[in-house]
Amino acid sequence: MPVEHLNAMTWTGSGLRFTGLGHYFPRTLVSNEDGITIGGRTYAPEVAAELGVLSRHEAAEDETVEFMAEQAARAALAKAGREADEVDVVVLANWTDRQWIPEIGPQVAARLGADRALAFDVCGACTGFVHGVQTAASMLAAQPGWQRAVVVAADRFSRRARPGTRGQLIFGDAAGAVVLEKGAEGTTGLHYSMLNCDASQADAVAARDGWLRPRPELIDLAIGSSLKVADGLLERAGIGVEDLDWLVPHPGNNAIHAGVKAGLTLPPEKFRTNFDRRGNTGCASIPIALSEFAEQGLLKPGDRILSTAVGSGWYYGGLLFEL
Repeated sequence: MPVEHLNAMTWTGSGLRFTGLGHYFPRTLVSNEDGITIGGRTYAPEVAAELGVLSRHEAAEDETVEFMAEQAARAALAKAGREADEVDVVVLANWTDRQWIPEIGPQVAARLGADRALAFDVCGACTGFVHGVQTAASMLAAQPGWQRAVVVAADRFSRRARPGTRGQLIFGDAAGAVVLEKGAEGTTGLHYSMLNCDASQADAVAARDGWLRPRPELIDLAIGSSLKVADGLLERAGIGVEDLDWLVPHPGNNAIHAGVKAGLTLPPEKFRTNFDRRGNTGCASIPIALSEFAEQGLLKPGDRILSTAVGSGWYYGGLLFEL
């Protein structure tokens, strides 16, 4: 697909950059390595190995979306050296615990003490973090007086796995956050963002009754959409895949990973996810990986990173940025 047909936004030279990364993993870590019985069905260790998820986190009743989001946001603010009262915008991405009213984002801002921040929710399924970053970047760019935003993604994905399905071995819970700040014009940081949708595929994944129900063609849709985003962002930036330090995508499953790596001819060592230890954590997947790997020293300041995400097969996007 030609890049002009993709909804890319340019931030190069805007001064927008991530100054803090944070994450929260629920207390309960569930291991799949020795086999596991869920809902009366027992899965052998070989199944977990095939799926690629050896462990994942499950949130307790008191680890609500707003609680997890608060913890991740506090960690990101601490890394940025900022206080909550310095935040102008709080954007919460979430799809697993959607409710009519009240929205959860304002509750997160209140828990943080970000009393002067505009706060709200976005969805977009697993593309929620990209959606949140692009929305926050647009608002910071449009309002000269605003300097920083907290974008936090939190999902309790384990609660959306249909009982008796393999999703119960893959879906995990977590929250990840970034502080997005506006620095001096001309500085590097966030370069490009992209969001697109194909409404004709809106039912590729549905959860109308609370349980996730993917159609068989989801894997091919996810691979194709991820490659469209990657190609579009690289073309917009005028660089090739060899110029990337890392690809840190939203991880769907091993089949999607293999298709993306093959389509991009990406060296395996540049593909970085925590899927094997955390599972698919919905919209939190990208920010928890960025935070965890930066904390471990695997991602370093100045690294050029491409992150792609596909939400429910029909909503897809990505970010190209430097830490």
